[in-house]
Amino acid sequence: MNTGSSDRAILTRIARRAMAERGLLTDFSADAEREVASASAARDGGGDVVDLRHLPWCSIDNDDSRDLDQLTAASVLPEGGGRLLVAVADVDAVVPRDGAVDAHARHNTTSVYTPAVIFPMLPERLSTDLTSLNPGADRLAIVVSLDIHGDGSLKATGISRAIVRNQAQLAYDNVAAWLDDVGPVPAAVADVPALEPTVRLQHQLAQALRARRLEEGAISLDTREAQVTLAGDAVGEIRAASHNHAKELIEEAMVAVNGVTARLLGDRGLASIRRVVRTPRRWERIVELAATFGATLPELPDPRALAGFLAKRRAADALRFPDLSLAVVKLLGPGEYVAAAPGAETIGHFGLAVRDYAHSTAPNRRFPDLVTHRLVKAALAKRPAPYQQQELEEIARDCTRREDDASKVERQVRKSAAALLLAGRIGARFEGIVTGAAAKGTWVRVVLPPVEGRVIRGERGLDVGDRVEVSLVATDVERGFIDFARAGSPERP
Repeated sequence: MNTGSSDRAILTRIARRAMAERGLLTDFSADAEREVASASAARDGGGDVVDLRHLPWCSIDNDDSRDLDQLTAASVLPEGGGRLLVAVADVDAVVPRDGAVDAHARHNTTSVYTPAVIFPMLPERLSTDLTSLNPGADRLAIVVSLDIHGDGSLKATGISRAIVRNQAQLAYDNVAAWLDDVGPVPAAVADVPALEPTVRLQHQLAQALRARRLEEGAISLDTREAQVTLAGDAVGEIRAASHNHAKELIEEAMVAVNGVTARLLGDRGLASIRRVVRTPRRWERIVELAATFGATLPELPDPRALAGFLAKRRAADALRFPDLSLAVVKLLGPGEYVAAAPGAETIGHFGLAVRDYAHSTAPNRRFPDLVTHRLVKAALAKRPAPYQQQELEEIARDCTRREDDASKVERQVRKSAAALLLAGRIGARFEGIVTGAAAKGTWVRVVLPPVEGRVIRGERGLDVGDRVEVSLVATDVERGFIDFARAGSPERP
C-alpha cells in the first residue's frame, strides 16, 4: 500500500478493483457518453400525459441525494381519508431501450455506493439532472394515486403518466424532527405555503398504511446500516443510520406503489419482475432466538407470529432492538428477483406480508424498476409487452446476481474504511452480535463503531444472534479484513 495516499484515494482504488473483480463496469463506454451528450430532458410524452405541475410536490431523501426518483403529494378526500400521490421519474423517456446507456444499466443493474466513490447505473448527467426530479424542473413521471381510508386500507388506486414539478427538496432528518415537534419547520417547507399541511397529511396517511401492514403480519425491523463519513480525504467516523418518521413516510408510500404496480401488470395479463423474499431457510434458529427472550414461535414459518414477537421486543428494549433486527434479517435470507408469468401463482414477500410486489420506485438506480416502467407504459397504452417471459427470467436472474455483487463491493469498501479507522486499536475489546455462522466462517458486528468482522479464534459454538465480547486481532485495509477473537479464547500457536 502507498502509505502516502489519502484514505479517499485508497478506498477509491479498492472500490474500482472490487468492481472489476466482480465483473461490474466502473466507467461508461464512448457510445454511452455520446448518447448522454445529445440527450435532453423529456417534457412531452404524448396525449396520454396529464399536467400535474400545480400540485405541491416535494422530494424527501438523504441530505446528499442527487438522484431524485420520487415525489409525493397529498390531499384530503371529501368523503374522508386522503389521497396520496407518488410520482416516479420516467427514466425510460430519456433512456431508450437497447441503447448504449441502457446496455450499461442492463449489465450492472444497480448503482453501487461506496464511501469514497459512487458508480451510478446511469451517467450523472442523466441520474442527477435530466432524469432526476430536481426542484423547479419540469419532468415526466409515472404517477400512482392511492386513496386511503383512515384505517390504512385502499379505497381506490390508479396509475397515469404526467408532467410534474418538484416544489421542494427535503431531507429525512429535518423533516422527521419537525414532524416529531423537536425541530423547526424546514425552510424549504416554509417557503411553499401549501407544503406544510400536505406533508403532515402524507405522514398521517403513511402511518395509517404502516399500521395496516403491521396488522396483516408485516415484519418491522430496525437494522441501522453503518454509514462511513469522510472528513476531507480521511475516514472520520462510522455510525449507525437512525430510523425516523420521515423515512417511514417514504417507505410506506413505496411499498404501496410497488404493490399497485405489480397488480396492474397482473390484471393486464403481462409478465413482470417481482421482488420476493422466500420462506426463511433458518426459521428454526429464529424460533430458538425467540425462546431466549421467553417467547414461543410456531414450528412452521409464520410472519404474523414473528411480527408480534418483534413488536414486543421493540417495546421492551428499544436500545438493543437493532441487534435483534440484524440477526433476524440474516436468518430470513436475502431478497431476489423472479419473473412472474401472467396468471401464475407468485411467491410473495415474507417480510412485507404481501403477495404482489414489483420494484418500480427507483429507476435511476435499479434496472428492474426501469424494466417495470416500460411494462407499465405498454400496459397503459395497450401496446404489446416490450419484454417476453424468457427475457424477463434472464433479467431477473442477472439482477439478483448483480445486486449480490454490488452489495459485496459496498461491504468490502466499508470494511476497508473500518480497517483504516481501527488500525490503531489492536487489542481493544468490543461488545457485538454474531451475524453469520457457517462452515466458511463466523462473523460478528460490534456495537461501537458498528463494523463487522470475522471471528478467527474462539468461534466454536457461536450462532447468529448470540451476543459476544471480542477483541481486535488484526486489520487488512487492502482486503477489507477485520479479525476478532472471542474474549478469553487462548491464542493459537
